Amino acid sequence: MFFLRMIFRSFSRQFKRRLLIAVTVCLSATVSVAMLGVVFDVGDKLNAELSTYGSNITVQPKADAVVNDLYNTGGDANSNASGTSESDPTTFLKESDAPKIKTIFWAFNITNFAPELNIHADVNCASESVDSSSCKASGVPIVGTWFAKTLHMDSGESTVAGMNGMRSWWKLDGSWPKDDSAQGLIGTTLASKLGVTKGDTVTLYKTTADGSRNKQRITITGIYDSGDSDNNAMYIPSSTAQVLANLPDSIDKIEVKALTTPDNDLARKASKNPNALTQDEWETWYCTAYPSSIAYQIEEVIPGSVAKQVRQVAALQGDVLQKTQAVMVLMTVLSLVAAAIAVANLMAASIGERGSELALLKAIGATDGAVSRLMLAETAVISLVGAIVGALLGSGVAQIVGHVVFGSGITMRPMVFVLVFVLLTLTVLIASFSSIRSILGLKPAEVLHGR
Repeated sequence: MFFLRMIFRSFSRQFKRRLLIAVTVCLSATVSVAMLGVVFDVGDKLNAELSTYGSNITVQPKADAVVNDLYNTGGDANSNASGTSESDPTTFLKESDAPKIKTIFWAFNITNFAPELNIHADVNCASESVDSSSCKASGVPIVGTWFAKTLHMDSGESTVAGMNGMRSWWKLDGSWPKDDSAQGLIGTTLASKLGVTKGDTVTLYKTTADGSRNKQRITITGIYDSGDSDNNAMYIPSSTAQVLANLPDSIDKIEVKALTTPDNDLARKASKNPNALTQDEWETWYCTAYPSSIAYQIEEVIPGSVAKQVRQVAALQGDVLQKTQAVMVLMTVLSLVAAAIAVANLMAASIGERGSELALLKAIGATDGAVSRLMLAETAVISLVGAIVGALLGSGVAQIVGHVVFGSGITMRPMVFVLVFVLLTLTVLIASFSSIRSILGLKPAEVLHGR
């Protein structure tokens, strides 16, 4: 009871200094909780943010992958046959196998995917508003794909996949075509060249491998601007492209957008040769959402395929994540250092003002340990109040950061609060160490006699 009375007397006599300690700890807790809360949740946020800029895994037939590796013709992950060559693919995957991507171990990390059949065709306009004699083009890149196809899985679940979610950065004038229809999109460059607008109809002509010449009328539902060479192409439903090219159930590429964990040494080792992993390494790698492990699992379910991560996207995700986390951890450390310095100075000043009081306690029989515990208990109570208020404020700041930067809230994990309270406890103890040493050096006789 004696020490309790002393604590309350100290609060009343030095309220302003105690309030400064509480505010200092509160600010440090606010910054620490906010920054660490974002650090622990920023991985998924950044992956989701960066995934809006295209796929990070591509799936090809094995033969095409070998040729790409030999002659370095892989190109950009989000490009298609429109980019550089007018040759059609000669090896294919089955479109009916594409939904199997959603059956792998990391199926819920696959946010979207879209199969493609990249061919070339001649285009003639078939609209009364366009001069068909001048509206012609040969070897136009045609991409047969899904736009927003609803898939019903064997598990009973349904999912929607297609370019509607894969090309979120496109500027679209019009609407997306319907799957399994005679509709399509046209790039701005090609549309300007042909002089067509949305609502017009064009006719595609394709000479197939058996020598026959097929044709297909396509109604343009929209004109897109991709910002790259894709503007020279047309996108139509995959089923329509397969009929035009006489290639039923055939695709030559699948773009996959997945939430992944940035690569580390284990992932890089596995990407070179998964068979070189030990059993423990294999289980860790296979059960972690690395781009390489997701790609490996896709290969397991798509016969005759090779799945590869897009190195540029994967490297960007890891680099941005590491730098973002480093900045936030640095801010946390700086806030703790500032709190330690402030608390140490405030405690030193407090002990200097209360020297006679502490000396009197020692003179009437209080031990150095008892006086030290008194000061520590007082500081602990003040710091605890500041830490609790700071934790609540930090949670709010983290949500503001999440909504402003990522457009969604931050998931506050319990371990964040535990870690912050542990760090603040260590910070206050370190800051109190020099002050406790000065208490041990107090000599009651000299202090009480004003020496």
